[in-house]
Amino acid sequence: MLDSNASHYSCGEDFILLLAKFTVYFIKIFKLISTIDGLMEKFQELRNAAMKKLQLADHIITMTYPLVKDSRLLLSSIENLFLAMSYSMGSVLHYELTFKRIPPFPDNFASKFGLFRDKCAKKYNIPDEQLKIMKELREIIIAHKKSPVEFSRKEKFVICEDNYRMRAISPNEVKTYIEKAKLFIKGVTTIVSKGETIFR
Repeated sequence: MLDSNASHYSCGEDFILLLAKFTVYFIKIFKLISTIDGLMEKFQELRNAAMKKLQLADHIITMTYPLVKDSRLLLSSIENLFLAMSYSMGSVLHYELTFKRIPPFPDNFASKFGLFRDKCAKKYNIPDEQLKIMKELREIIIAHKKSPVEFSRKEKFVICEDNYRMRAISPNEVKTYIEKAKLFIKGVTTIVSKGETIFR
């Protein structure tokens, strides 16, 4: 009788130990899946956010500005356009990170831009001109933040820099930026949409 009970308890302990090991294993798998899903959601979120910012930039310059005729809207369009391109760049980086093709990166523009230029642009045949546009948009925004004086002149928004140089932004210039940014964002959307079916 004692041997039978001992055997019974031994089987019960083995089962509990096996169950505990299975639970730990399941938790690890769940965490891994959650991590992959989180990364996937990140590049999707950035892609979608980029599209929204692009639409807003386009709406401002094609719909709102013609009605209001406030040249400050030109800068608003540029700010949204820069965010659209920046989010698109981030989308590709997080897409590459999902598949462990690039290492984790700091969340600042300089680091992301350098990594994107060196590891992604050539790989996906992204023209240098599109990278140049992103930098130009950022430079305009930085000049605006540092500018001591800004004013409107003949439908242009003029930014005066500390060195007395002036940077004039016209509606046609913003429209040109938008059309070129559309090509960049379209290309990025194609890139990051390829791997989505893997996670479905």
